[in-house]
Amino acid sequence: MSSPSEFPLCEAPQHARKDLLPIAMVLFSFTFFTGTMFAGGKLGMAFGFVDMLWIAALGNTLLALYAAALAFIASRSGLNTVLMGRFCFGEAGSRLSDFLLGFAELGWYAWGTATVAIVLVKLLGLAEGFTVPLMVLFGLGFSITAMVGFKGLDLLSRVSVPLMFALLIISMAIATRDVGGLQQLAALVPHETLTFSAAVTMVFGTFASGATQATNWTRLSRSGRVAVTASVVAFLLGNGLMVVAGAWCAMVYQQADIVEVMMLQGLSFAAVVMLCLNLWTIQGPTLYNVAAAACHLVRSERRRTATLVAAGVGIVLAIGGMYELLIPFLVLLGSIIPPVGGVIMADFWYRHRGKYPALATVSLPRYNLLGLCAYGVGAVAAYASPWVAPLVGIGASALCYIVLLELGGRRRALGQARVEP
Repeated sequence: MSSPSEFPLCEAPQHARKDLLPIAMVLFSFTFFTGTMFAGGKLGMAFGFVDMLWIAALGNTLLALYAAALAFIASRSGLNTVLMGRFCFGEAGSRLSDFLLGFAELGWYAWGTATVAIVLVKLLGLAEGFTVPLMVLFGLGFSITAMVGFKGLDLLSRVSVPLMFALLIISMAIATRDVGGLQQLAALVPHETLTFSAAVTMVFGTFASGATQATNWTRLSRSGRVAVTASVVAFLLGNGLMVVAGAWCAMVYQQADIVEVMMLQGLSFAAVVMLCLNLWTIQGPTLYNVAAAACHLVRSERRRTATLVAAGVGIVLAIGGMYELLIPFLVLLGSIIPPVGGVIMADFWYRHRGKYPALATVSLPRYNLLGLCAYGVGAVAAYASPWVAPLVGIGASALCYIVLLELGGRRRALGQARVEP
């Protein structure tokens, strides 16, 4: 059994490690997110059927490989992403990754909290005045699962994932019937435009922050194989199905909102159940991630307190209008989050040769300027790139970090040579 704090400031010990099924189920519940279907709906409105499938496959394959690479490091080291950040950004500099990852997940939490309130008001025909109270109610309710920790997330996922999967397949089957079959679906002409690069970035960006922070659970894997397998299956199949389902139905009904689609299909009650169960499933892990980043940011073991504070901030952001900002938010995440993973991977494999020293035995600098500079280069390159931003960010940050390490090593070697008699 893991401890109540679930090791927010240290390596996960061997006695807390878990097999494939619990890790995979939690990751599946994490990727089965209604917000991903909304993003998929935008994809379906802008591309034909075959192009949509290729973009979804490419974006989710890249996302799964990125998640798996970090998952392997997490399993081998027992560290989550914010703790890995201490090595490549420094003791105080690692607060950069704390802030970025906490901000990303908090934005998702606010969007999910706003979504469930707004859609319930619409579906049930309630007065607009119920929207804010429902945001507060659900924002606090979602935090309960996150406070329970891994065990609560595991139990909830075993119920929600099969139900969500069945509902998605039913919805896609109804859409295919309504359009007249697969041939008619493939012949549909898109009515909106989106560049290939922006589309892949959006698919990757739907869970760029999630893939980066999935180490909160993959570090509990019994082996590297378990961590990699769970990550690839969850992010390629789980996130991929959500993107494709959203796009598939949007092409038929010309509606990116999957809940609106289910209402058109006569699945109104199912839509309410899906929305509540799905968002409850994802909001727990999302808030769990925020709390993990917050604990590391303030160097505190009080994860449950951090969870409640984060829920409160998320509620404020939800009331402030986060619902309307999904697509710009996804594009931003696709640029600023992956470079964190790029620096971490370069630091682990190139600088530490695949093995971190124990956190309790090493003295780390307050700021690792090489890592911070490499992150900055990667983030700027990704944001400015006309190509696939996440890949540019990962590659540029990793390459820049390796080059800076090499230059720093040569300078030290040159300095030592000059002082020798």
